[in-house]
Amino acid sequence: MEAICQVLVSGRGGHVHGGGPALGGDLRYHLQQNVHFSESTVKLYVCEIALALHYLRSKRIIHRDIKPDNILLDEDGHTHLTDFNIAAVVKDDLRATSIAGTKPYMAPELFQPFEGTHPGYSFSVDWWSLGITAYELLRGQRPYIMRSSTPANEILQTFHNVHVSYPAAWSTEIKFLLGKLLQVNAEKRLSSLSELQDLEYLSDVNWDAVLAKQVPPGFIPNKRRLNCDPTFELEEMILESKPLHKKKKRLARKTKEQGSNSSPQTDKLQQRLENVQRDFIVFNRERLRRAKEDEEGNDISAKEKYDIIEDGQNNNIDPAAYVSG
Repeated sequence: MEAICQVLVSGRGGHVHGGGPALGGDLRYHLQQNVHFSESTVKLYVCEIALALHYLRSKRIIHRDIKPDNILLDEDGHTHLTDFNIAAVVKDDLRATSIAGTKPYMAPELFQPFEGTHPGYSFSVDWWSLGITAYELLRGQRPYIMRSSTPANEILQTFHNVHVSYPAAWSTEIKFLLGKLLQVNAEKRLSSLSELQDLEYLSDVNWDAVLAKQVPPGFIPNKRRLNCDPTFELEEMILESKPLHKKKKRLARKTKEQGSNSSPQTDKLQQRLENVQRDFIVFNRERLRRAKEDEEGNDISAKEKYDIIEDGQNNNIDPAAYVSG
């Protein structure tokens, strides 16, 4: 089972990786393309990610950043969980205490440290995030409206004062499932594969087939498209923290080869490159966008609504350097 389940868990930067390349893009991209995910498709996604979470739990790993951005699709439309940059490993019955995640997807218990009453948290935080993600895939927006700049105390009040609304067109079964995942009380939340499998809504699921990726997804990415934002991907591929570094090294090597015969023009160019590199500031498009949003204030207009929905991207809260019990 372990070998098969690793196919549902991918990683970046040397982390766990299984299966072929995920050519179908991430779910955030498809949401931005206004893809309508059917209930049956989201149901399968929940099952596949639940198997991945079950595998991670067997390794004592809490992902802590489940969201559409971190769920990749392969070319057949099956999900792969990725980005373990802020994952935590907990031993035995200890609980994690460091704060990490993307605010709109973080479970209520993760915000309690800001209030000074924090007993720690465990694997249930990932199941809350799965519930938020499933809701967003079905409706195109999250159940709670919050931004990366929203204070923690306001977020906690929102969880306790705002009741999640479900469209009338949704089935009773999917609303019940989401209600179990979005339990504010972590002790009452659905937070294990066995609990999920016990639901009548999933009684028709062939879990062996899901594990083997033999259940056809309702949405299959277009294999003739890039399935990502080319601008953003190119920035990640070609931008360097020191973009002039290679040019500088080439000039230095050329100067060394020429020895005392190097020209004054080359020396001046080398000096100018060093000055530019020293003063160069990397442009951060996401940081600029968030800064502009903060300047505009907290009034929610129709024009701003889409930006607020997308505010869950790239705003991780930095975790502490350790996890304790």
